Amino acid sequence: MTRHRIVRPLKNHGAETGAIRKNWKGKISIALVYPNRYAVGLPNLGFQTVYGLCNSMEMVVCERMFLPDTHDTPPVSIESSRPLAQFDIVAFSISFENDYLNVPVLLKTAGIPLRSSERGDRWPMVIAGGAACIINPEPIAHFIDCFLIGEAEILLPPFMSHISSGCTRDELLDQLARHLPGAYIPAFYEDRYTPEGNFEGLFPLKNAPKKIPRVFAPEIDRFQTQSMVIAPQSPFGNSHLIEVSRGCPHGCRFCAAGFIYRPPRFRSLSALEPCIHAGADVSDRIGLVGAAVSDLPDLERLCEQARQAGVQISFSSLRADALTPGIVAALAASRVKTATIAPDAGSDRMRRVINKGITESHILEAAAALVSAGIPNLKLYFMIGLPTETSADIDAIVILCRKIKEVFLERSRKTGHIGSITVSVNAFIPKPFTPFQWAAMDRKDVLKRKLATVLHGLKSEPNMRVEANNFREAAISAVLSRGDRKISELLEKTLKSGGNWGRTFRETPQFRLSSYIYQEKPMDAPLPWDHIVTGISKNFLENEYKKALHGNTSPPCSMNSGCRLCGVCTQSPSPLTTS
Repeated sequence: MTRHRIVRPLKNHGAETGAIRKNWKGKISIALVYPNRYAVGLPNLGFQTVYGLCNSMEMVVCERMFLPDTHDTPPVSIESSRPLAQFDIVAFSISFENDYLNVPVLLKTAGIPLRSSERGDRWPMVIAGGAACIINPEPIAHFIDCFLIGEAEILLPPFMSHISSGCTRDELLDQLARHLPGAYIPAFYEDRYTPEGNFEGLFPLKNAPKKIPRVFAPEIDRFQTQSMVIAPQSPFGNSHLIEVSRGCPHGCRFCAAGFIYRPPRFRSLSALEPCIHAGADVSDRIGLVGAAVSDLPDLERLCEQARQAGVQISFSSLRADALTPGIVAALAASRVKTATIAPDAGSDRMRRVINKGITESHILEAAAALVSAGIPNLKLYFMIGLPTETSADIDAIVILCRKIKEVFLERSRKTGHIGSITVSVNAFIPKPFTPFQWAAMDRKDVLKRKLATVLHGLKSEPNMRVEANNFREAAISAVLSRGDRKISELLEKTLKSGGNWGRTFRETPQFRLSSYIYQEKPMDAPLPWDHIVTGISKNFLENEYKKALHGNTSPPCSMNSGCRLCGVCTQSPSPLTTS
């Protein structure tokens, strides 16, 4: 393996607590890479979980890397300042498809050949995992030797047992493909296209399995998922984060996390108590993390335990219909200054389309309860460009915001302090493994007109501001979300152009952006992620999409193992999922 000079570490990491530094001698070295900035990646619990799991193995030394501040700076590890190419394994932890953009950047600046086919035994093995890879690994398939599709607690130990077997790179990949459920080796599959350039399917070579199962932990009480490393540079400051659940029972039709992590799993109070005490030992703030925190059965009792431990508490997500007096009191006692409500759509009709499961009354009651408790600021999340959306639905966003403002002012005056309301408007992006995976995305000019309606309707409202995501970036996100392996070529060209996507599209006229994101996909068309098996029945997703188009709702997941609706609970578990 080529050795490189030692580069000074990135600045401002001296305030970290919890970092692990191990002796390298005789160990397998893993560079755990979050392909974004330090402040973004550090608090990610999936990333921290992998860091802890790897370092708990005697034969492994795992060090962290992040995207440097400038793209021409070679990445080095936090723990020992070693360059990326000096490690045996480069492991990308990828939670969001936008971070796919930085994978080739990091490989190039490290001097590692971009394509798996160009790397021999002298280079590190490049693997990747995380939520984005479960949803659709294809846009970076050419860069990755092996994807691990599923949850790290179950996948990493058997993966490392194969790594330590001492075989060659090709032999190792062959072993993984044949013997490790959840291991996806892109080189063992061929992507094919029709003469018109439409995706035709992914076909296995070398007797590789046709389907790759998502491997998951049925009982998450077996594992503690919480912050290991804390630093003030994080957006969460010195907060100690604790994962209370995985998945969400509500079935919002736009939300990939709500489907790829089925069945929803909640940790018990007895499993979370030690995490509360561990957090209280290192911080005076604890953040509860999960897609459905407010559905945690013992949430109020957990909040009381945190109060008794002398820590303030916050929540990553709370539904407007689940704000009990006890939860609101816990937020107020923690001196929370801004609370978030996600109506997602302006009208009850649109909320039925997306299966949100809350009404305008829930939203107004939640706003009143939060402000009455002394929480001065509100943040409201909306999407535009949703399937079946009309101009009346956009107008409804303005009307709902004004109604919330009326409640906000009325309750604020009683508390003697008037804060502000932030309205966040985001473009709908169709995601794989959701009922909306076939839906079209609105073009940029249409989204701009819809945003203009919201801006005009709220411009005269004091103490209220509107912020929106960049619609060009949203289109790129959609390409990365629904793309096939051709996207790897676009990423390479964009890297050569210095990140200029406009130039890349102009120089690649054969790439038809509209076919990826602006056109509804036929339900019988092959999809680039069809080889990934999450357990969700495609027929179930099709039926959910049809119900959405008619404005019909579906009940939340019953979390009953005898249920057969979506198909997850009828799947035979992988051998790796057993206790």
